[in-house]
Amino acid sequence: MSDGASLHLLLDRIRPDEIYNLASQSHVKVSFEQPDYTAEVVANGTIRLLEANRQTGLMARFYQASSSEMFGRPGQSPQDENTPLRPLTPYGAAKAFAHQMCAIHREAYGMFVCCGILYNHESPRRGEHFVTRKICRSAARIAKGLQQNVELGNIEGQRDWGYAPEYVEAMWRMLQQEEPDDYVIATGILHSVRELLQIAFEFVGLDYNEHVITSLDHLRPVETTPLVGNYGKAEGRLGWNPKIDFKQMIETMVEAELTQLGK
Repeated sequence: MSDGASLHLLLDRIRPDEIYNLASQSHVKVSFEQPDYTAEVVANGTIRLLEANRQTGLMARFYQASSSEMFGRPGQSPQDENTPLRPLTPYGAAKAFAHQMCAIHREAYGMFVCCGILYNHESPRRGEHFVTRKICRSAARIAKGLQQNVELGNIEGQRDWGYAPEYVEAMWRMLQQEEPDDYVIATGILHSVRELLQIAFEFVGLDYNEHVITSLDHLRPVETTPLVGNYGKAEGRLGWNPKIDFKQMIETMVEAELTQLGK
């Protein structure tokens, strides 16, 4: 994503019908530690890919992975497609810039560009440094006697968490429409890290209170307002709505960890 010439060559060779830009430095805490790298990949990388799509004459349908982090500390809850962008993190700011550049390419060049404003989405494939995977993996390892505790930051923090495979379906549905547009993809329900802990550890027959250590090292420099999305537009136009609930999702993730450890 830092090499525009390579993107041109790839698109010219592959000639895709659809492009899904999921490339990102997507860890919010890391974005404070490496803001320039985050901006280079997330913001400038998106421009390079948009321009490669345009300048090669390919003009493939383009999906941009926007983020609820763009809203930061919004003045309304739940948030929708018209909520003003007020990012509070380098990651959120980079995503907001990329989001707006997508709108500019759509308006200025008539490109078919859709932005999915996705709220937190999880699955067994989530990176191990994200709190959902970290907790599910730790619960399984503690149950197997491979570790004793898990170290976390603010366990009262709340997020709108959904199931990633369902969100990917929503991405695809956006690019099948007659006209490009932007959509919030969310569950509309907030859950806390404490709830996540309770579900994950109960699934393996443990009490999370006996295994959690809180540390200031895992806190963000700035904490956003709990963000929760209104997916009404996606439901009305795309026929999309979330089906897997939070408990089911976390149990699926813990079960995947147990299966992996069993191998």
